Amino acid sequence: MKHDLKMAAVHLDFYYGEFKALEGINLEIPENRVTALIGPSGCGKSTFLRCLNRMNDLIPGARTTGDVLLDGVKINTPQLDVVELRRKVGMVFQKPNPFPKSVFENVGYGLRVNGVRDKDYISSQVEKSLIAAGLFDEVKDRLYDSALGLSGGQQQRLCIARAVALEPEVVLMDEPASALDPIATQKIEELIAALKRRYTIVIVTHSMQQAARVSDRTAFFFMGKLVEVGPTEDVFTRPANQQTEDYVTGRFG
Repeated sequence: MKHDLKMAAVHLDFYYGEFKALEGINLEIPENRVTALIGPSGCGKSTFLRCLNRMNDLIPGARTTGDVLLDGVKINTPQLDVVELRRKVGMVFQKPNPFPKSVFENVGYGLRVNGVRDKDYISSQVEKSLIAAGLFDEVKDRLYDSALGLSGGQQQRLCIARAVALEPEVVLMDEPASALDPIATQKIEELIAALKRRYTIVIVTHSMQQAARVSDRTAFFFMGKLVEVGPTEDVFTRPANQQTEDYVTGRFG
């Protein structure tokens, strides 16, 4: 079954001021698949992830050369509407970051910011998104209570619900389970498997076991370069590159 290309980086370089954080990245991200980015700390995984929705634009002195494409369209052009890009390419961060508002307001927030005023539509999207995030049954009696009263795992699933409420095409996840216990982590992983039917997912993870469990493709980054990318099983069991093998077998990193 062929999966169409959803996003791609082409000869992508990224700089923080004079420092070159990413060099010559060529990476294809297929649609409705989970692509995991692995590698030691500081290797450029999160920087690359943030290139996919131009979150790095917010950093003074950051600049990009080369291209990132979404559905074949270059996203690094000055005329591109970054707000619209981030609506299509949602983001879930490492630490759950719910707003100090109700559960309902958290999920509906992006819709309101994007000018949606239809209360019935907002209500149905909130419910649909909470169901998609596997959270609705746990919070249906607490929709108007503060989201800050939820457990860490619930807060992270709430942040996923908030990201999918806008019906993005791609969901980026930057170590979404690193702050969570094993049971909450398992729920997030099950959720990722369910969400890829509707979304293209790119996940940064420090956990090799997690990459092996949740992803279809794995990309190994080292020192700002993409060393190897391929089907996850191949990268873990038959890596083509010695550096990859050393990393996945725990010989370094």
